[in-house]
Amino acid sequence: MRLNPQPHRKYWEWAYAAQALHERDMLRPGRSGLGFAVGQEPLTAMFASLGCRVVASDLATEEAEEKGWTKTKEHAANLDALNAKGVCPDDVFRDNVSFRHVNMNRIPDDLLQGTFDFCWSSCSMEHLGSIDLGERFFVNSLRCLRPGGVAVHTTEFNLSSRSETTHTGNTVMFLRRDVERMADTVRSLGCFIDIDWSEGDGPFDRDVDMPPWEGKWDPGAAAHTWEPHLKLIHDNHVITSIGLIVEKTS
Repeated sequence: MRLNPQPHRKYWEWAYAAQALHERDMLRPGRSGLGFAVGQEPLTAMFASLGCRVVASDLATEEAEEKGWTKTKEHAANLDALNAKGVCPDDVFRDNVSFRHVNMNRIPDDLLQGTFDFCWSSCSMEHLGSIDLGERFFVNSLRCLRPGGVAVHTTEFNLSSRSETTHTGNTVMFLRRDVERMADTVRSLGCFIDIDWSEGDGPFDRDVDMPPWEGKWDPGAAAHTWEPHLKLIHDNHVITSIGLIVEKTS
């Protein structure tokens, strides 16, 4: 991905999604993928470089501006923003990637026809307005997949409480019971999901980053300039990222 390794949860999310899809034989020529709220993440270009045909999507620019995503450089307005680091040769990128505006709360019907081999999102479903809306997107995303397809999503996860969290607003934090409910729902639809609840016990796992966050998110920074940002305090809760992999059966 042409990134300096950093103890940051964004990097973990991208590596997690790529590894999950690689292990399930999704990252090879002939596979098709759909990315939600891709922003300026490197996954689209990486997948395209491996021969995948990708539809990358993000909010319309006006909606992104209202939510503040353009100011933090976490929004893509067009294809040019998705291969800025040259992860994929330009001609391959242009051949393999298309871009469109998609609101995750209103996935267009033509994307719900079950034609993609895989789909993904990186810490986006917690920004849809509520936990209920995030759960609805999580389930709806499976309609984009063909039988045998794989969905990989990461989202905000509340580590410090089993009952109290932020349920609505610009950023919500899923509780364990929310994730268990989503898992039960997709299992009832005939899909496979397995959850790893391990919180990690390494030195970076034991560090909890404190606000303010300004200046701490710089993908171009050298590795030695970074403080661990895998767990953090948000709305008086300790949160991190959780990864969810769903395999759609026939």
